[in-house]
Amino acid sequence: MQGKQERRIQGQGPAREFFKAVCSDCGKECEVPFKPTEGRPVYCRECFQKHKPENHRRF
Repeated sequence: MQGKQERRIQGQGPAREFFKAVCSDCGKECEVPFKPTEGRPVYCRECFQKHKPENHRRF
């Protein structure tokens, strides 16, 4: 959970701040668009898909 970097998402809008983290499942280093909170799990893209609720809908 060190360092941060700014990145533009598909070239639109202001740069988004990303933070380095370590996945709570596989231990892989990853970057997330929020500041990780101690005591709460952080997942890489692959592990997040495993933890996402099946009936999650986006409107």
